[in-house]
Amino acid sequence: MITALMVLPSASIGDAADLTMVVCAPGYPGSTAEAQPTMDGFAAAVTTAAGWGGNGLAAEYFETEEGGVTRFAAADAGLGLVTLPFFLEHRKELGLHPEMLAVPTGRRSEESWSLVAGKGAVHRPADLDGWQLVSLAGHSENFVRGPALGDWGELPPTLAITFSGAVLSSLRKAARGEKIVVLLDAEQTEALDRLPFAGDLEIVHRSPPLPVSVVCSIGDRLSPEKKAEFLQAMGGLAARPEAADALAGVRLERFEPADNAALEQAEAAFSGVAE
Repeated sequence: MITALMVLPSASIGDAADLTMVVCAPGYPGSTAEAQPTMDGFAAAVTTAAGWGGNGLAAEYFETEEGGVTRFAAADAGLGLVTLPFFLEHRKELGLHPEMLAVPTGRRSEESWSLVAGKGAVHRPADLDGWQLVSLAGHSENFVRGPALGDWGELPPTLAITFSGAVLSSLRKAARGEKIVVLLDAEQTEALDRLPFAGDLEIVHRSPPLPVSVVCSIGDRLSPEKKAEFLQAMGGLAARPEAADALAGVRLERFEPADNAALEQAEAAFSGVAE
């Protein structure tokens, strides 16, 4: 778990040219360098929709938690697009304020996480005593124990939670009967049935629907005027034909207003995990 790096400055960004959106999805595919052309296209589409002109918005992608946290600390980082585990883990230290939810292409803005185990091996949380859990969300233990699995019951303190995006080998181990379970996001869960050893696995718990990705403002770095222009642009992006390629590049369909009730429930479940 990464601790806060610094106190956020309170200065507002007055010029849109100084504004960067930080996109962070720990463990998901791609690197900062590989994603930059896609990020440039997305930032250009938002800039045009907002009527800012020129290079009004920059965007940078980070596939590591540490990289994202470090980039958010820079003064030009006024906006973020992050996974829910990252948002919950760092919302306080980074001053992340939810503004919108991102809707993945062909999916929903809120989806469930699924806990997968070897068939017949796990029936209740206590069965995981001394086991290992592997997940893309494993960088946030409180997310795993709270929003993702808290409604199933309290997980044993001896359960080792591991962060990894490469879950295939872990699923094979679970299918062989090893003491390992895998917490999958919705897209990974849909691919489960295509595995040749799927018959040796089963879903033992599904979380309630949770926001997938959160669009955030950061502290008070963004002026109210710029924030309003940005939110209006993001909300209308899907209706602009010229933005279609930019949205497809980031595998998003549209942006919608944040579901405050769902976020508050997730925050409460996250904060309720015993330290």
